[in-house]
Amino acid sequence: MLVDVKVPVLSESVAEATLLSWHRKEGEHVDRDENLIDIETDKIVMELPAPAAGILTKIVKGDGAIVAGGEIIATIDTEATPAETKAVPGDTAAAPLSAKPAPEPEGTSAVAASASMATMMPAARNMAAQAALDVGEISSIKGSGRDGRITKEDVAAHVEKKSSPFSAPSPAAPEPSATPTPLATTTPSAPMGNRPEQRVAMSRLRARIAERLVQSQSTAAILTTFNEVNMQAIMDLRARYKVSFEKEHGIKLGLMSFFVKAAVAALKKFPVVNASVDGNDIVYHGYYDIGIAVSSPRGLVVPIIRNADALSQAEIERQIADFGKRALDSKLTMEELTGGTFSITNGGIFGSMLSTPIINPPQSAILGIHATKERPVAENGQVVIRPMCYLALSYDHRIVDGREAVLSLVAMKEALEYPMSPLFEG
Repeated sequence: MLVDVKVPVLSESVAEATLLSWHRKEGEHVDRDENLIDIETDKIVMELPAPAAGILTKIVKGDGAIVAGGEIIATIDTEATPAETKAVPGDTAAAPLSAKPAPEPEGTSAVAASASMATMMPAARNMAAQAALDVGEISSIKGSGRDGRITKEDVAAHVEKKSSPFSAPSPAAPEPSATPTPLATTTPSAPMGNRPEQRVAMSRLRARIAERLVQSQSTAAILTTFNEVNMQAIMDLRARYKVSFEKEHGIKLGLMSFFVKAAVAALKKFPVVNASVDGNDIVYHGYYDIGIAVSSPRGLVVPIIRNADALSQAEIERQIADFGKRALDSKLTMEELTGGTFSITNGGIFGSMLSTPIINPPQSAILGIHATKERPVAENGQVVIRPMCYLALSYDHRIVDGREAVLSLVAMKEALEYPMSPLFEG
């Protein structure tokens, strides 16, 4: 029996996806539920399990193909064996399952030959072919992608290390002219040196990030208001309760849960900051779904903490830690990356002192957190050293007035400077 392999149904916000790399070839046996291919959307990379056990008789869509939800990309014959010959609907004649695959583009043979030694992403394979890497070189590259896959960054690093310093090719000699042109007398300029370049296609996620950032800048009237917060009280709380908190809840007490709690407190006071724009309407949300920007190998992603107002600090910390771990492993689901009423981004973990974050549409505001540094401040008429953090609130001035924006950021500042013990919660 022939079984179609189809692209899973995508979410409403995802129109298409890209096939990354097949893990089986035509004619090979596959087990039910084994991962056949990785599929990249603008939100996640997901695995496509085999719907049945059998022989992969036909791959309809190859690596790098753009596909839609529900589209047929391969066929599995549940009754075939590797030595049999099977006809696939649409073919004019049956072909042996062990038939020689179509010839690959020139320059990729060495890369293809190394497939048994290293699993490479399509972009990495193309880059390796362009760099003329042989099988031995490819097998020596340590993959940093999921399940040890070699990424284009791994190949680029190998090429740079191999050829550093780069040796630029000698320029081709100009063809002789029938009538030589006299050369003008000029002062020789200093040599430019080696100037290497690389052209790498954007991943679907990076392209989507670029699209949404441009959309945000072109459709929203974005302004940013700033404030500073004295983090001394939170630092003291963490020092006092970190051992008992971890012992009771099994998770470390970080800073982000304080910021989430402070944001929710401010959003309750100023609901328009938690609202969104839908055409000519303002949608006020009676819930608080807070997006937390986290880094992944594919770029910045923003998983959502649902109903953050109903969660304890321990539950918030647990979710953030889980998001961070699964983002690194590309295991976040599409549902976890969809929606949100307000976002928080923490550039401080990279050392940022000040920035103006860009709103994640259709949300109306985003909080930017920056590095906490000891600075001299005036306190009760005295200059003292305190751990200070700059906050930035970018907001959509179409629906949020400056008063609400400034006061909501002040409310966050006050909630952070006068926090309650995290152990008071249930």
